[in-house]
Amino acid sequence: MTDSTLLRAHAEQQYADELAALAAIDDRPRPPRWRLSPWAVATYVLGGTLADGTVVTPKYLGSRRLVEIAISSLATDRALLLLGVPGTAKSWLGEHLSAAISGTSTLVVQGTAGTPEESLRYGWNYAKLLAEGPTRSAVVPSPVMRAMEDGSLVRVEELTRIPADVQDALISILSEKSLPLPELDDEVQAQRGFNVIATANNRDKGVNDLSSALRRRFNTVVLPLPDSLEQEVEIVRTRVRSLGESLDLPVDLAKLVEIERVVTVFRELRSGVTTDQRTTLKSPSSTLSTAEAISVMTNGLALATHYGDGTVRAEDVAAGLLGAVVKDPVQDGVVWQEYLETVVRDRREWRDLYDACRELS
Repeated sequence: MTDSTLLRAHAEQQYADELAALAAIDDRPRPPRWRLSPWAVATYVLGGTLADGTVVTPKYLGSRRLVEIAISSLATDRALLLLGVPGTAKSWLGEHLSAAISGTSTLVVQGTAGTPEESLRYGWNYAKLLAEGPTRSAVVPSPVMRAMEDGSLVRVEELTRIPADVQDALISILSEKSLPLPELDDEVQAQRGFNVIATANNRDKGVNDLSSALRRRFNTVVLPLPDSLEQEVEIVRTRVRSLGESLDLPVDLAKLVEIERVVTVFRELRSGVTTDQRTTLKSPSSTLSTAEAISVMTNGLALATHYGDGTVRAEDVAAGLLGAVVKDPVQDGVVWQEYLETVVRDRREWRDLYDACRELS
């Protein structure tokens, strides 16, 4: 069970009951040090009903085949790269795969422009280093080194944001499955079960392309944006329900018509055409991902709960829509105003949304 005081529980904490139920009935072959078989991992991620009646909630709403490919890649000696535009649930999927396979999702390297090589290899406890010299007890292992020693999965988030020379520290780890410690004339050899799940996108500023040598060491799975309006609405509804429960926002999501309107706005601006294919639109500089739609709706829930009657209305999502679309006040401002006047205003059932957005604009 999850501690109710936690703002955000790890996947293995939040879904501990489901993982335990799967482990209890899972009699299929498991790769070395895997907590569940590949079949059970897929069931945990995609959802289903077990033989004992336990309902496993879907964590990822998308192609089953893509999930199966990702899981089977991790069962080999090839690392997994989840690639896609921002908001396609790359980190979310990686976290749940780690929780189901290794029982922990906390071995993480967060990629930034300032990520040092020590984050992928190891560092030093300088007090011990000065007192004892270079000894094994003075080594501060990185999450990658700990995963190698334990035979578990490690996640490298936003790999392409890490400087190229630091990225390449992974090459020998993924090739040789060992991490040299030249100061000690020693090495760490990876235990069976070790592997890497990396995420990357090429839409953010500050992206560093992967070298061909590093890219060859990954099996790449591209996570697409949701295919249909209905699928994206369901993804937003599922995630907002989960976030709402953790934040004590008691709103009945089954009646939230605003979800469909927010997702429609995002899809139309993202694709550059209205859903009826009659009007061509300019697209803003922002990605308008599913993750941003979730953020808009969560903010709307908070406004409706604390400053309204609990029902999310147009005025509750208008500010979130404006903030999500208009990242560049000049370029995106023109795109947003044009969309309001040529699309939103002409939809009679959207008049309340038009008025709310115009008031803010």
